Amino acid sequence: MTDLALPARPYSEDDPAECRIAYFSMEVGIDERLPIYSGGLGVLAGDTLRSFADLRFRAVGVSLLYSKGYFRQILDTAGNQTEEPVAWRPPEVVRELAARVTVTIERRAVGIRAWQYDITGLTGHVVPLLLLDTNLEENRPDDREITARLYGGDDRYRLCQEIVLGVGGIRMLRALGYKNIRRHHLNEGHASFLALELLCELPDPTAVASDIHAVRRACVFTTHTPVPAGHDQFDWGLVQEVLGEPIPAAELRMLGGQDRLNMTHLALNLSGHVNGVAKKHGEVSQRMFPGYAVDSITNGVHAATWVCPSVRLLFDRHIPGWASDPFSLRNAIKIPLEDLHEAHLEAKWRLVREVRQRIGLELSSNAFTIGFARRATAYKRPDLLLQDPERLAAISRDAGRIQIVYAGKAHPHDEPGKELIRRIHAMAERLRGDVTIVYLPDYSMEIARFLTAGVDVWLNTPLRPREASGTSGMKAALNGVPSLSILDGWWIEGHVEGITGWSIGDDESDETADSDAVAARDASELYVKLESVLLPLYRENPARWAQVGQRTIAINGSFFHTHRMVQQYAANAYI
Repeated sequence: MTDLALPARPYSEDDPAECRIAYFSMEVGIDERLPIYSGGLGVLAGDTLRSFADLRFRAVGVSLLYSKGYFRQILDTAGNQTEEPVAWRPPEVVRELAARVTVTIERRAVGIRAWQYDITGLTGHVVPLLLLDTNLEENRPDDREITARLYGGDDRYRLCQEIVLGVGGIRMLRALGYKNIRRHHLNEGHASFLALELLCELPDPTAVASDIHAVRRACVFTTHTPVPAGHDQFDWGLVQEVLGEPIPAAELRMLGGQDRLNMTHLALNLSGHVNGVAKKHGEVSQRMFPGYAVDSITNGVHAATWVCPSVRLLFDRHIPGWASDPFSLRNAIKIPLEDLHEAHLEAKWRLVREVRQRIGLELSSNAFTIGFARRATAYKRPDLLLQDPERLAAISRDAGRIQIVYAGKAHPHDEPGKELIRRIHAMAERLRGDVTIVYLPDYSMEIARFLTAGVDVWLNTPLRPREASGTSGMKAALNGVPSLSILDGWWIEGHVEGITGWSIGDDESDETADSDAVAARDASELYVKLESVLLPLYRENPARWAQVGQRTIAINGSFFHTHRMVQQYAANAYI
């Protein structure tokens, strides 16, 4: 893998000059004690860095240290969400570095320090994660708050954070001795200013046409958002006021957009490799950004992190070395079905215990359990399963008892998302006695671990084609939990009907179709699959159900992991 991974010659991990890859992400889900992530984007970043460490890549991660986290979700009995800041102390899990750099914001110098969290791989190789922080005494009070909250402010606040991440991140790498970085990986457009800073470092940054090629050679851009509204954009007046003019205005508009600064367009113009996060998402992104070459590298999850304890013991016994070589999980096809069934029952019991301890409600270990955990927002349609409550209740009474476990936060400013949580709580009351519905508050990586492993089937019902990838179903698959999902994102690639799970609808995307009609059609097919396929199989043929779980691991678990993903990045983008 050229010099991106460790060479055979003597090598010092303590020498930043040996590092070759810098991975920038606005959020990173790496440790429960670090509340610096909100959801899938951050968890993917954490899993990527873990695989870098396992595979001995010479890499460094760059993100921000949010002193008040994202938020702690509080739900009352009616499902009303309120938010509280997360209280935590950085010195508990990270160490402060001595280096200091500054960035210019609103024509004044803002100081930045860095904290380091060490990510240790299976062989002991360490990938450092640098967390930038403006909470310094020499900064103005409002500047000290720039890194306080993840996704917590207005456009000005977000713009300041992205300057700290991109411009401050490059300057911090230089200050710490990371002087031989070959590739800068932008995990979403938030980090696009790093490419602009690289351009400004060149001898004549005004010679944009001649210098862009050098910057593009050094940058890799992964886009995660299949809808235009999800891409950060800023008014040029605000940009001029906050960022200033690092390069002439005409050249900056050429790179970032004439009407507004579009961070995705800035990344597209300054990156030599661009990819979406699933094959379908790559196609959607190519249509969104005609004139740019958009590849696709399908996401994965870090296998050793997301396999639950009971299934881990099973893998250790039957597939030695699976954690360092997740491809070997294809040998799960040889695991005795009885053993796999017992391991899943243990995971299900753990889910029952956790729900009881967290919210005081009792689930049944015998009921057919459906899991749904995602950000609570309209296009993810968490209430699709509840569209016809009478039919759902009848299915539960006649075909087999159903229980549903929900989790997920709504963004503080997403009122429709908050209304969805209230609707689910109202349906839980309405269906009480027929269908048990629980909503776990404050969704986190810890909850995801026992939820994705402990349910019987994983449900995902986004409005096509708005699911870029969707990694929660991959986590479930590693634990032998099949999916029942809309054919979008990763599931188009992972779905084999009746073998790795079941589809809802087809993969034809028509954003102009009437959303109510689409929802009615999808809900109807969801009910049909539950009533006529899944529940009879689960109740009447346990061995065949366990076989679906076994094949889910062998086919999907052995492929949709970050070891495969980062090796594809190395072959297709980094080298």
